[in-house]
Amino acid sequence: MTRTYDHGGGVRSIQVPIPDNPLGHTLVHVVDTDRGPVLIDTGWDDPASWDALAEGLTACGTSVGEVHGVVVTHHHPDHHGLSGTVREASGAWITMHEADTAIVRRTRSAEPERWFTYMAAKLTAAGAPEEHVAPLRGARRHTLPGLSPALPDREIVPGELLDLPGRRLRAIWTPGHTPGHVCLHLEEEHPAQLPGHGRLFSGDHVLPEITPHIGLYEDPDDDTVTDPLGDYLDSLERIARLAPAEILPAHQHAFTGAEARVRELLAHHEARLTGLLTLLREPLTAWQLAERMEWNRPWEQIPYGSRNIAVSEAESHLRRLVKLGRAETVTGSGPVTYRAV
Repeated sequence: MTRTYDHGGGVRSIQVPIPDNPLGHTLVHVVDTDRGPVLIDTGWDDPASWDALAEGLTACGTSVGEVHGVVVTHHHPDHHGLSGTVREASGAWITMHEADTAIVRRTRSAEPERWFTYMAAKLTAAGAPEEHVAPLRGARRHTLPGLSPALPDREIVPGELLDLPGRRLRAIWTPGHTPGHVCLHLEEEHPAQLPGHGRLFSGDHVLPEITPHIGLYEDPDDDTVTDPLGDYLDSLERIARLAPAEILPAHQHAFTGAEARVRELLAHHEARLTGLLTLLREPLTAWQLAERMEWNRPWEQIPYGSRNIAVSEAESHLRRLVKLGRAETVTGSGPVTYRAV
């Protein structure tokens, strides 16, 4: 049976399962408005997930057909996956930040050969061994096992109230986990009158026990060097200053103490950056650094796809260290190696 939670004040959440994923589920939040329920995220595009969402909405006293709109915190498939199906069933609008909408457009239009070529080049530049890159070269002739995520109808404008009749829900741009990640601040008195300023739907930006992945989402046609970890840390500071009474994340559970949790996350990343500098006493590629970093399991047990994600996170930390002047690239190295300054 699908689990639902009543957070009071016309806000509920539904556990929508994520197939074959240790996270277990996405918390889809249901916000009552004067024109019907609005969903914050929708869950993974999977028949069992769809059934759970529909069952959960019925338990909340409504149905998929009554959904007025979908607000997507970010483009990941465990958040945006079912948005198109909800729209087809209800006529609901979908809104997302323009930076993540751009990623959705690229995903929908990507030609498999070009995508695999780009990924192979990125991993080679990061120092990945040929045995890891070779499957990408061999996959060029095949179609991507892909997702065709729904294009939004509307754009989330940071700092502005969303068009939710009868509610005050303000978008806060919090890049880092993805370029267009947003948190959503419900500017209404907390029903339990907890100290603080309203409630915050935090997506994957601030979770009670998990540190979200900070990776790279880059346009193959744009050579801009981004700093996603720096973006994430700055975004965390904004959430601390906001001081919401309660945070309603997309995973795990609702919690209080936003400022304390932000301080924990900031301290975690500072400790990690300091630890990486110790490793960078000898020049390392992004791949070699990822091999030596601490993960939730030994490197040898990390699956193929997850290694790509780990290397992306290692590179985001390297870029931060370089920007801070604490590390540098080794001139003439290929693949590119980094060392502490």
